[in-house]
Amino acid sequence: MNVIIIEDEKPSARRLQRMLKALNVETQIMLHSVEESIQWFQSNAHPDLIFLDIQLSDGLSFEIFESIEIKSAVIFTTAYDEYALQAFKLNSIDYLLKPIDEEDLAIAVKKYEERAPQKQVVTLDFDDIKKLLINPIDREYKKRFSVKVGQHLKLINIDDIECFYSENKGTYLYTTEGRNYLLDTTLEHLEDELEPQTFYRINRKFFVNIHAIKDMVSYTNSRLQIKLKMYNEQDVIVARERVKDFKAWLE
Repeated sequence: MNVIIIEDEKPSARRLQRMLKALNVETQIMLHSVEESIQWFQSNAHPDLIFLDIQLSDGLSFEIFESIEIKSAVIFTTAYDEYALQAFKLNSIDYLLKPIDEEDLAIAVKKYEERAPQKQVVTLDFDDIKKLLINPIDREYKKRFSVKVGQHLKLINIDDIECFYSENKGTYLYTTEGRNYLLDTTLEHLEDELEPQTFYRINRKFFVNIHAIKDMVSYTNSRLQIKLKMYNEQDVIVARERVKDFKAWLE
């Protein structure tokens, strides 16, 4: 298990490290700020599990998730309980209040171990990958979405949607007519519902329709900015770690 600790109070970090060692969990690295963590995640493979304090010396650790798409499981460690709801919207296993109790920590680690998928190495050559892309497993994807407009329900066909995005804790679709509608779902759920040859999740906040892309421009930190035909309410940026896969998806 590859584990890191993000904690601005070094004595607390060392105490947690000792407690984990007693549970036969070795930590590979300790980080101490939002800025340091973002820089580390940009240039290193993400761990299996993160023990993450919420209030760091230079801000809330939620800012890390706004800059980087974190794929690791997270166990939050904090002296404050008011962030619990926000924490569980992320890939959170547990929420431990300081001072951390040894029994609570052991239960949290066990939760992770029970949920963690077994790692299997699968080798595919280029032809295999090509076949999977051209002939995906036969399954049904969403053809339309129902949205509430006042007291009415409106059906929107999938071909009429330029993008899906999250904003202020809500999930929205944006149409080719330049209208946005609130959905009763999350981007995580949409990953299993959208046809992957048409829609791609470019970052933590956006899915884009390949047919809605008007232009692509080089952006800072080796990222790409996407220009859509109608949507222009905020910048649409391909996350740095997704640029390579995004370019392959385009082709």
